[in-house]
Amino acid sequence: MKSLVLAVLCLAGLAAPAFATSGPGCLYVVNVARNDALNMRARPTTSSRIVDILVPGRHGIIHLDARCRPLDIPWASRWCPVSHYDGDRVTKGWVKARYVRDIDCP
Repeated sequence: MKSLVLAVLCLAGLAAPAFATSGPGCLYVVNVARNDALNMRARPTTSSRIVDILVPGRHGIIHLDARCRPLDIPWASRWCPVSHYDGDRVTKGWVKARYVRDIDCP
């Protein structure tokens, strides 16, 4: 019985969400003027409230949480679910794919 419980606990650990600490899965801001910023939204729409502001070259780690969607439209028009790690603060939201590019996580 102990081995069954241990096996279940191990498998549960594998199903937990993983946060990138290095390697692929991060993003950086592009196509935004240096004196402007990218708004991170609560939902994948421009009418949704702003939950964070990402300044090009001065933002923390932006982690891509899942595939940008919807998949049936051009890449630049998709919305990407992200987490923004900035010091001890973590914000979850959405950014337009046209304003971010892939980069390895630090």
